[in-house]
Parts: sequence; structure tokens; C-alpha cells
Amino acid sequence: MSESGECRLMTVHSLVKIFSDEGPDVSDVIHSLSVLKNDRCSFQITWRRNSEERDYLRTKVDSPISDYVTVREVRNVPCELPCHIDRDDNYLRTVPGLYPDLLRKDPYPGAAVTAGQWNALWVDIDVPSDAQAGVYSVRLDLTTVISNEHFGTAEVTVEIIDAVLPALDIRHTEWFHTDCIANYYNTEVFSDRYWELTENFMKSARRCSVNMLLTPIFTPPLDTAKGKERTTVQLVDVNIQDGRYSFGFEKLVRWIEMCRRNGFEYLEISHLFSQWGVTAAPKVMGTVDGKYRKIFGWETDASDLAYEDFLSRLLPELTGLLRKYYDPSHVYFHISDEPQITQLQNYSAARRMVGKYLQGFRIMDALSDYNFYRTGAVDIPVCSTNHIKPFLENRPKELWCYYCTAQYKDVANRFIAMPSARNRILGLQLYKYCIDGFLQWGFNFYNSLDSLYPIDPYQTTGSDGTFPSGDPFLVYPGKDGIPEESIRFMVMEEGLSDLRALRLLESMAGREEAMRTADFSKVEFDKYPADAQFLLNARENVNHAIAEAVRKRLNEELAGKCAAER
Repeated sequence: MSESGECRLMTVHSLVKIFSDEGPDVSDVIHSLSVLKNDRCSFQITWRRNSEERDYLRTKVDSPISDYVTVREVRNVPCELPCHIDRDDNYLRTVPGLYPDLLRKDPYPGAAVTAGQWNALWVDIDVPSDAQAGVYSVRLDLTTVISNEHFGTAEVTVEIIDAVLPALDIRHTEWFHTDCIANYYNTEVFSDRYWELTENFMKSARRCSVNMLLTPIFTPPLDTAKGKERTTVQLVDVNIQDGRYSFGFEKLVRWIEMCRRNGFEYLEISHLFSQWGVTAAPKVMGTVDGKYRKIFGWETDASDLAYEDFLSRLLPELTGLLRKYYDPSHVYFHISDEPQITQLQNYSAARRMVGKYLQGFRIMDALSDYNFYRTGAVDIPVCSTNHIKPFLENRPKELWCYYCTAQYKDVANRFIAMPSARNRILGLQLYKYCIDGFLQWGFNFYNSLDSLYPIDPYQTTGSDGTFPSGDPFLVYPGKDGIPEESIRFMVMEEGLSDLRALRLLESMAGREEAMRTADFSKVEFDKYPADAQFLLNARENVNHAIAEAVRKRLNEELAGKCAAER
């Protein structure tokens, strides 16, 4: 921390959110960090200038590991609906206003110095797998653009530990909405630019350890008002000539090849029936006797024999193609999203309709009623975190969890108005309860409620005030076609990094030692330490335990070598 008569500059951890009118506490200041190889650590530089002089800042990194360092400006965004009326006390603020969230790389002409307000920079240190272990100084010198004066210096010590963070070993999907990409950039679906933009967003998702991608064989029947439709992004071409079906998979193959090229280990096939009730078919477009039109949709009952006939012809060909690229155990199908127990009959009928064609593949759906799962209708339940206890007590063979707008009380989530610790705690919860997968509905949902119209996420962060701000998306659509990340994006990845580090420690010292090191005694899904320091301490303890395990292993190897030489 440095202070002068007119400026206060502090180096703080990544879990504090800096509001324009509220700076951090002294307890948020950090001087050192540890990080594994193939890992990332982050911190912030924040300042408040009390003079009326306005300027911009440029940052120069001085460090032996400067190639690993990225600096971005923290930008405020509008939060029109910070939280629901019914809420708990674990929110930073509950009134509409400007909240810190957007991370902007290379702002022109520099990061703003706003008179009398707090500003912040976000600093990432991305450590490659082949980095040299050791302790390094990372110094950042800030210089004003207009007056060309030295503004301040921030410095931290970073220890790179001689161990490689493993890849995420659970499934992680953030629903990927390509219609929103096409709409925002005013780009024709399946044009060259569309594919380029889609791959840019895929790469961004991988940076947040997303390893499964929602694949729109049809336009996903998600968040769509009854009788309305979303922009068509259907990957499977359907042709009907003289009453006979034929299918084209060129677009789907291109999608799959992009997924494989970018490291997606799993595919998630979009839902085969409508959301919230299994009442209808999804929108399916086709060319019928030379004319392109809708052949199924809201007007098609889920039990319609024509739709059943269509699926009976499509699914064998589709699954045959998928087997060429992915092991069937890595491909997940959906029937319908969030069915209720009152809809069990419809859901079960739909499941029977398609199940015989999906042998060897996984079928999963989001649901929260254990009685629904107990009927056997769903193989893999994706349970909301506030209804997961019965599933933990009577555990399915494979158990996922999710959260969305409805998980706003007691449990973890990542609304912009929530503390970052409430976002990051998820990693420890997933580890403690051995959860097999995590799903969230909005990586890049840029539509209004029920997709009645597209929105500008820079102007409204909650789908025009219908969801708590931040719930619908993790990334912003950058003007150059490269997604801009958010604080929530980075903190979500920190939580998953915590999970991966615990897995590494478990492989070295056992699960009991990993649990003891991170102090899981108070961590449950609906009860957990709310303060950032608990998480920061837990991760430092885990990192140091890994370092100690590495030293112990090297000493044992050295002792064994010496004994053999004697």
C-alpha cells in the first residue's frame, strides 16, 4: 500500500470488489501469492485520487516472469436488478447502481483515473506447465498518460510451486447460445464470420474450464415463450422429398471438429423436447419438396406420431455419426429441462420414445424433486444446489448440480451483487461432495426473458431487469469479436482451480489430508464461511501442502538413489 497527499494505492486480493465509492479494507492488502504450474493467480491494484485532475494510466510490468502477466481494467456495469426481493444477507449491495464486473484489456488510451473515485486493475499471472519453479518479484509501475508522471508502484512476490495442476476431472457445461452471438454481431448464421465468432467464444469457455458444450442439433428449446421462437441455429439439415427423410451433417461435423480442436472432451446434445413440461417438440426446420420451412415446433405435441417417426429416422444416423468422434459415454442427451413431478407421465413417455436409440449414451436433465428421480425416469439428475440433500443421502451413480436465478438464498451463486467468495466456494463444495458435473444456464445469454427480443449486455446485465444481474452470462461480446471476461468468470475459474489443486493433493497425500488441509469442517452447500480470507487461506494451505509433498517425494527419491549407490 502506498499513500501520498492526493492518492492512495493498494494491492489487494482477487475476491474483493472495488466500488467507485467504496475502497477495500486494509485486511484485503496482499504482498505474496503462490501458484502451481498450469495454473493462474490473480490480484488487483486499486487507487483513489483525491485531486480534480483527470488522467489515464499505463502499466509497465517489471518481472522475470513478465511474459506470464496480463493486466486489465475493471469496469463498472449497470445492475438494474441486483437481487430478488426475498434474499439472505450475503450480498454486497441490494440497490440498483454501477457495479464492478467487466474486465477490459488494453483500454484506450489507458485505465481511467476518475477524480475522487476508486478505480482498479485486474492482474493475472498465467503459469505454463514448463515454467521454472521459484520465487519471483512482480512489479507494476503506473504512469499517467496526459501528464506523463509516475503515479505509483505495486509489487507482489509470487512463488511458483514445482507441481503441475491437473485438468478438471468433472464435467462442466455453461450453456452456449450461438443465436445470441449471431444476433449481437448482426451476423448470418453459418456464415464464415459466424463460425469465426463461435470459435472465439468456444476458446473463451475453455479458459473457464468448460469441457462440455451444448450442441444445437436443433435450435435449443430453452427460455423461449410459448408460441415464439429463437433465431435458427440448427446444425442438422433435414430434407423431405416425396415424404422420405434424408439428413445432412456437414454443419454438425464442422462443429464437432471445432469442439475437438479446442479441447472439449464432452458433447451435450440440445433438448429433444420443450422446456418445463415436455409438452411440445423443439423447433425443427427442414426443406420439404424444395421449400425451406418449419416442420415441428410449439404446435407439435410431444407425443405426435409424426415427430416420433422423425426421431426414429434421425437418431440412429445421428448417434452413428457421434460414435465416430466421441466415446458414447462422453455424449450426453437431454429430454426436457426442469420437469416437475406432475409432468412425470409426459417425461417418461418422451424418454421411452427416444431411449431405444440412445443405448450407450448418457441421458441427463436438470430436476430438483428426488421423487422424480426415484421413478427411474432420469439416469443422471442435475440437481439444484438448494435441493441436493436428498440426492446426497441416497446418492445416484452419477450426480451433477446446478444453480441459476432461483438459487439466490443461502447457497453459492455468482450474481454481480454477491461477494466473490460466494462464487468461489463452489469449488470446495464440489470437491467435498464428490459431485460429477456442474451446469449453469448462461455462458452468453443475451436475450430478454423468454427470448422475446435480443438485448445489449453492456446496457443490461439481467436480461432487461428480469434476472439478477450477472445470472444470464459470464462474458461480454467484445467489439472485435473476442469475448470480454468478467470478474465472475475469473473467480469461477479460481474455484475450479481450488478443486483441481485438492485433487492433486489427494493424489499425493490422500483425501483425508486434503480435507484437513483445506478445513472442510464448516463447508456445506447451504452453510459455509462467507469471508474471503477463509478461501484464500485454504488455497495457500493446499499449495504449501503440495509443495511439501513434492519436497518429501524428492528427498525419498534421493535417499533411495544414495542407498542403491552404496
